Amino acid sequence: MLYLDEAKTLPISDVEHDPLAGISVTVEALETAYQQMILSASGWRKVFAASGEEEDAQRDISPVDRALVAIAAEAFYRTRKPKTLIIGMDSRPTGAAIADIVCRILLAHQVTVKHLFIAAAPEIMAYSAEHPAYDFFYITASHNPIGHNGFKFGWEGGVAEPDIAAQVIAAFRTLLTDPDTFHLVQRLSASVSPVTYREVIHAISDEKTQAREAYQRLTLTIASNSHETHAIQSYLSTLKKNLVQYPVGIIGELNGSARCMSIDGSFLAELGVKTRFINDHVGVIAHGIVPEGNNLEQCRRALVQAHREDPAFVLGYVPDNDGDRGNIVYFDEERNDAVILEAQTLFGLIASIELTIASSSEQRQAIVVNGPTSLMIESIAEKRGVTVFRSEVGEAHVVQLAEKVRSLGYTVRILGEGSNGGNITHPGKVRDPLNTLVSLIRVLSDPSLFTAVTTSMQSPSLRRAISALPKRTCTGSFSSEAVMHITSRDHGALKTAYEQYFAGDWEKRSEELSQRFGIHGWREEQTEGTIKRVGMGNAYRRAPMRGGLKIVFSDAHGIDTDFIWMRGSGTEPVFRLMADALGEDPERHQYLLLWQRSLIERADQKASQRKSGNS
Repeated sequence: MLYLDEAKTLPISDVEHDPLAGISVTVEALETAYQQMILSASGWRKVFAASGEEEDAQRDISPVDRALVAIAAEAFYRTRKPKTLIIGMDSRPTGAAIADIVCRILLAHQVTVKHLFIAAAPEIMAYSAEHPAYDFFYITASHNPIGHNGFKFGWEGGVAEPDIAAQVIAAFRTLLTDPDTFHLVQRLSASVSPVTYREVIHAISDEKTQAREAYQRLTLTIASNSHETHAIQSYLSTLKKNLVQYPVGIIGELNGSARCMSIDGSFLAELGVKTRFINDHVGVIAHGIVPEGNNLEQCRRALVQAHREDPAFVLGYVPDNDGDRGNIVYFDEERNDAVILEAQTLFGLIASIELTIASSSEQRQAIVVNGPTSLMIESIAEKRGVTVFRSEVGEAHVVQLAEKVRSLGYTVRILGEGSNGGNITHPGKVRDPLNTLVSLIRVLSDPSLFTAVTTSMQSPSLRRAISALPKRTCTGSFSSEAVMHITSRDHGALKTAYEQYFAGDWEKRSEELSQRFGIHGWREEQTEGTIKRVGMGNAYRRAPMRGGLKIVFSDAHGIDTDFIWMRGSGTEPVFRLMADALGEDPERHQYLLLWQRSLIERADQKASQRKSGNS
C-alpha cells in the first residue's frame, strides 16, 4: 500500500491490485444498487460501506458497488470527455476505494489525472477555478453519516450545472441497462499500467501543494474582494492592525474532516487571528458529521475553556466532512457562556455584514438564496436597497441563478442557502467556513463596520450583532420536525391535494389567523431550478416531481410576515418542510408548523388513495 505522509493511517491505493478483477456482477444486482442511490445536480450518494450500515467505518466497498462506481466514472467520461481531471475526496473511510476505481477508468481513457487525495471541497474547486480546462471529480457524501459516500463533479470552481448533471445521470442510467457495460469497465480497469498509475500517486504531494496555494489565493481574493496584489496586501495590513487592537481567537473543531489537511491554520495565522484546533487528526471522526445541535457541543465547551484562559477567544467552528460549510459557536458575554448559532441566523448575519460592505458600490446589489431561507433576508436586504432572488433548494441552483442575475447587471457578492448553513461569497462558487469566519472577524475587529451593520455605538460583539438582526423563529433544517415520511410517489398529485386542503383550511382559519397573528393574506410560490413562479396549481409547475412549494403570508398592509414551505425528494419517500415565523414567538411558529404537517399528511393520504384507485 502507498501512503501520503500527512495521513499515514489512510491508504491511497495499491497500484498492483485491480479492484474489478475476478468479480462478477449482474444487471439485476446493479439495478438494486442503483435504486439505493440519491442523484442530484449537487451530488450523488449512497451507503457504500460493504455492510450496508450507514454508521459503519469500514474501508471496503462491495463488488457490485465497485462496478457501480466504475460505470459512474464511465458515464462522466462519455459526457464530458475531459483531457485533465482533478480527483480528491473527503476523509470518510470508503473514499480511497472509490477514488482508486475512478482513477483507473479515467486513466484507461488517457485522461491526465491530478490526484489530491484528501482535500476540502473548496480546495479542489479553487484548484479547478485556476485551471478552467480541468474538470474535477470529488468523492464525498458531505454531511451524511460515515458509511455513506458519493461524488460530485464540475469545473471552473463550481459543481456542474443541473442540465449537464442530468446528462451524466442519463448516460449512467443507459449504461446500467446494458449487460456488456460491466465487462467494458472491467477491461478498462485491467488495461491501466501500474507504472502510469504509480506516477499519479507519486505526484500527489506536489499536486496537493499547488491546490493549497490556489485555495489560499482564492480565499484572499474573496476576503479582499479584489484580484489585485496591492489591494490584497492593503486589506491584510488593515485587518492585522485592527486585530492588534481588537484581537479575535477562534477554536477550530475539525472532527477529523478534510479540513484537517487544508489551509485553515496557515490562512487564519496570516490574517493575525489566534487559533486552537482540536479533533484535527484527519480521518478520526469524533462525533456525528452533521455540524448541528449536539455535534457542536465539543466545540462549545472548548470555546468556554479557551475564553477563560484568553478572552480574545470568542468564536468556534465545526465543518462537515468535506469542509464546505462550518457552523458557528460564539461566546455570549451576557450569558457568560458559549452558544451554538442557528443556521438561519448565521446566514442572516453574514448577509448583513457583506451587504453593508458592498453598499458603497454604485452598482445594483442583489442577494441570491433558496426558497426556505428565512424572510429575515428580505428585511436585511430592503434596508440596504438590495434585491432578493430565490431558487429551488440545491447549491447548484443558487450558484446558477447568481450567474444569471449578474448577467442582468446586478452585483451579487453573497449567496447561499440559509436553511442549510454556510454562505457562498463571490467569486467563490461553494460554501466555505473560511469565508464565513472572515466576515465575522471583520465585524468583530472593526468598530466602524460594526456600527454600520448594527447601528450600535457599543464595542463589537457577536451577541450585539445578532441582537440587531430582524427577529424570526425558524424550523431547524435537521430537526425531526423538518422531515416527513410519505407514502405517495406522485408529488404532483400530492401538491394538488395540498393546495386543495390549504384553500379549504384558509376559509376556516382566516379569522383566527387575523386575530391571533395579524395574518390577512397569502400567495403561493413554486421554485424549480432557477425559476420562481407565483401562483397556485399545475399551470405554475413544469416538473411536479421536483421543486419547492411555499405559502407566503402577509399582514393587513400586504407586507410578508411568515411562510410555510415543503419540498419532496425525487429519490426517497421523504418531504422536507419548515415554517418561518415573525418574531421570537414559539407558539406562532408551532401553529404554522403543525398546520403544515397536517396539510402534507392529508395530501399524502389523498394522493396515495388516488394512485391506489387508479391502479
